[in-house]
Amino acid sequence: MGGDDFAGKAAAEAKGLNPGLIVLLVVGGPLLIFLIANYVLYVYAQKNLPPKKKKPVSKKKLKREKLKQGVPVPGE
Repeated sequence: MGGDDFAGKAAAEAKGLNPGLIVLLVVGGPLLIFLIANYVLYVYAQKNLPPKKKKPVSKKKLKREKLKQGVPVPGE
């Protein structure tokens, strides 16, 4: 039958790997690992780290913003 034929071909191809394939694996492998690790860390950080606290806005800035929007500022 030709059951051994496939195994023989696979062994021959493994010995003479395509140089392009090697380059793809050497470059693509670490890149893929890097991207996956980044994603995992990002998800982990979103779950476990507290959200950043906003800096308190000064009264002066608040006044300026209200003036820009045309809202009358109390005490003027």
